[in-house]
Amino acid sequence: MSEQISQHVGLDIGTSRVVAARKNEEAESIESQLNAFVRLPHSKMTEASLGRENVPFSISDGHILVYGNESAALADLLGQEVRRPMTQGFLNSAEPASLEQIEEILSSVLTPGEGEDLSKTRICFSVPAAPSGNQESLTYHEATVRQVLEKLGYSDIRSINEGVAAVYAELEETNYTGIGVSCGGGLCNVALAYMSVPVMTFSIAKGGDFIDTSAAAVTGEMANRIRLVKEETFHFNGHYSDKVQQALTVYYDDMIQSVVQGLNDALRGSRQVPKMSRRVPLVLSGGGAMPEGFKARFERALQAANLPVPVSEVRLAKEPLHTTARGALVAALSE
Repeated sequence: MSEQISQHVGLDIGTSRVVAARKNEEAESIESQLNAFVRLPHSKMTEASLGRENVPFSISDGHILVYGNESAALADLLGQEVRRPMTQGFLNSAEPASLEQIEEILSSVLTPGEGEDLSKTRICFSVPAAPSGNQESLTYHEATVRQVLEKLGYSDIRSINEGVAAVYAELEETNYTGIGVSCGGGLCNVALAYMSVPVMTFSIAKGGDFIDTSAAAVTGEMANRIRLVKEETFHFNGHYSDKVQQALTVYYDDMIQSVVQGLNDALRGSRQVPKMSRRVPLVLSGGGAMPEGFKARFERALQAANLPVPVSEVRLAKEPLHTTARGALVAALSE
């Protein structure tokens, strides 16, 4: 089959965003959509207006379901929370429209190019590491995503751990040896790889959604509004007159401490971790790592933890929102 493959796709299926990195014989491209939707009353006028603006939507049970990038702004204008097909890294069992909407969103970022033959396209999608005691959710999530991709026409389908994808995307110069930390919407995924081989993977159930809902609870704001503030204006500066900014700092610090403590515990408790003859880099990726000052904050927590595996440097991924998809693309191309 490998001789027939002419196109490759890396797919990041995250709680917050779905990102596709595509490579064919000519170039690489990126498509991205927010993994969320909002329900509107149906009218022919609204349907026509959305169509003129090329806003993706579907019709269901007499309502318009607007999904992807425009859903958050619409929800904010209407005073609603967005609805999520996924939660904490996995398909959202509490959302009746989760399967329908994840298929719509995947389809929107995987629009075939002109003349593309999906039978000759290899696709590799990201999966999280299962938090402790949640292996069943991972099994169901991965199998269901495969079924959706098969329904869309793909047959050569692979998967890759999200933390390992960060290593593949960013650490080619160290022969894919190092630590990948992906700070996503539902989970923070962590992986240690040695010469591309995954040695240790785990996840912490604290990500962007944890920060949003926690900050919303103590400020009285809606979680969707907190997320918009976080993504548009938040940064670490040590002086916070605004209650939302102060709350975001508190819960970001909580997330950072949880990830570093989890990494320390995993490295000290695993018999599989090889003795490293040299220091290894650690790469930060995902939307949660993007606020100004995050890397410095993470470095300080890491230094205080005194990890058993020495870290040479902490670096921020070149394009944090696209890292997982690009790492999945590397994996698709390497097979």
